[in-house]
Amino acid sequence: MKTIGFLLSHKAGEQRIALLPRDLLNVVNTSLVYVEKGYGRSLRIEDQEYENFGAKVVSREEVLKCDCLLDVKLGDCDFLDEIEKEKTLIGWAHAVQKTDFTKKCTEDRHTVIAWEKIYTGGRYIFYRNREVAGEAGVLQAFTCLGKMPYECKAAVLGNGQTAKGALRILHGLGANVDVYGRKLESLFREKMYEYDVIVNCIYWDTSRTDHIIYKEDLKKFRPGTMIIDISCDPGMEIETARPTKISDPVYEIDGVIHYEVDNTPAMFPYTVSAILSRGFSTYIDGILKDDPAEEIRKAVVIEKGELRDQEIIDYRNRLGI
Repeated sequence: MKTIGFLLSHKAGEQRIALLPRDLLNVVNTSLVYVEKGYGRSLRIEDQEYENFGAKVVSREEVLKCDCLLDVKLGDCDFLDEIEKEKTLIGWAHAVQKTDFTKKCTEDRHTVIAWEKIYTGGRYIFYRNREVAGEAGVLQAFTCLGKMPYECKAAVLGNGQTAKGALRILHGLGANVDVYGRKLESLFREKMYEYDVIVNCIYWDTSRTDHIIYKEDLKKFRPGTMIIDISCDPGMEIETARPTKISDPVYEIDGVIHYEVDNTPAMFPYTVSAILSRGFSTYIDGILKDDPAEEIRKAVVIEKGELRDQEIIDYRNRLGI
C-alpha cells in the first residue's frame, strides 16, 4: 500500500483544497492519508477535523515523504527539489505548457496524474470548476474595467463549460453577448473590433501556431477594450497573454486591458473545494492500492519519467526540447 499526502498550494492567491474532512468517509484506508498542518485554514477547517475522520495531520516535511503527493496547482508547485525520485504527483499539471515542470518530472522518474485529463462517462470530472472559472473571471474583470456588463457589448470565444460560466454572469447582468465557437473564428476576426469586452474561453489545440488575437491587432481596438482571457495560455490564443495574479489581475498594451488570471476559481474556495473533494476522494483507495480506476490510469501523462501523452510529446518536439 502507498501513502498519499495533501499539500497546501503555494501559488499566489490559491485557496482551493482537494480534500474536505467529511469526504474521508469515501476512503477506507484513511490511516494512509497525510494532510499538511493548516490544510483547511482557507475554509476555516481545523486540523482536528481531519484527524477525527482518520487522517494524519503532519508537517509539510513529513507530507513530502509520502509516495503520492497532491497539490491542486501541481504544474506551479515549488517542492520538486525537496522530494525523492519516483513519486506519484497529482493535480492540475498542464504538462504541455509547463515545460520546466515536465522536464524535472522526466528527469526524476516521477509519475504524473493530471487532473485536467480525468473524464468519467465522457464528461470532465471537475466540469463545475471550469464553469466557476468563467464566472469568477468575468466577475473580477468587470471590477477592473469599471463598467457594469449591461453597458457593454461582449464576445465570448468558445462554447464549452468555461464559456457556460462566463455567459451565466454576462447574461445575468444584462450584457449584449455574441458567442463564437470553433467554426466561427474567422467571423470573430472580422467582427472583433465591435466589442467592448472579449472573453476567451477556448480550449486551445497546442499544435496550432496561429493566434485568435495578434499583438498587431491591439492598435485597432477602441481604447479601454478589455480581453478577459480565462483560458490564459501564454502566447497561444492571445499573442500578448501572460499570467497575472488575483491580487494584480490586469495589464495594458496599446490601450487594451488584459485580464489574465490563470486560477480564477481560487476566488471561490468553498464552492470549488467541495467539487474537488467530492470528485476525487472516491479514487483515493485505488491509488493507495496501486490499482487506480480506469479514469485515473487514462490521466497518467508521465509514467516513471516516460512521457505518455502525445500532446506533450508533439509540443516538446516542436519546441526542440
